[in-house]
Amino acid sequence: MKHVTIYTRAFCGYSARAIKLLKTKNIPHTEIDAGMDAKAKAEMIKRSNGGRTFPQIFIGEQHIGGCDEMMALERGGKLDALLAD
Repeated sequence: MKHVTIYTRAFCGYSARAIKLLKTKNIPHTEIDAGMDAKAKAEMIKRSNGGRTFPQIFIGEQHIGGCDEMMALERGGKLDALLAD
């Protein structure tokens, strides 16, 4: 299974919702709180080609977008395929 990296911000409902899905599906992930960390936020923006909203989610090195995009992949039955090695 590919590893997920998720850039989050404290008190963000979308970040919490995305983390909940990852935990529910037992998907290994690294959460980076970039809300108050300028270096982490700059890294997030660079990796996501300008994405400034939270969360920004990566499967392996592939940027999939934010919470809404991840939920759409899950509803469409495509998230598990992206996670497969």
